[in-house]
Amino acid sequence: MKKKSFIMMLMASFVLFSCGLSKENRSSRKTLNGTWQLSNISYQNNEGYFSSVLFNDVSAKCFKGSEWFFRSNNSTGYYNILSPGECASGQRNIRWSVQDDPNGNPNRFQFKFIDEKKNDIGGGYGYVFNINTLSEQQMVISSDANVEGKKVTVVYEFNRISL
Repeated sequence: MKKKSFIMMLMASFVLFSCGLSKENRSSRKTLNGTWQLSNISYQNNEGYFSSVLFNDVSAKCFKGSEWFFRSNNSTGYYNILSPGECASGQRNIRWSVQDDPNGNPNRFQFKFIDEKKNDIGGGYGYVFNINTLSEQQMVISSDANVEGKKVTVVYEFNRISL
């Protein structure tokens, strides 16, 4: 009986250990915690004027100055479109995470939409970004999109407002 209990405890500790976050990931999550402002959106790897709708929500111009809040203890938050009128201002709730690469380095940020009760409302669909820069005061993330058969990198620049 003792042997069976020991094996069960060993298996449980293995599961807990294997599901844990890397030290770097925990640090990135802690750094993200707080309120940020999306200060700039730019497009790289292609020339021309872009009129884009981001996250199947509103025009990219509506996101400039938007407020983003990340709560690291439960991986929830929101973004708030502040521009009235055609921008459909208001808060959108999200669940977010930071994913490690195979070497254990946190290099991907992702989010999906949730309701007030924290239930997924997008059918599991979400958005994934590369983390280019993450510090106490600035975050730069990017994602690739296909525009007329050519890759365009959309770059989002954030500045911290408060913790």
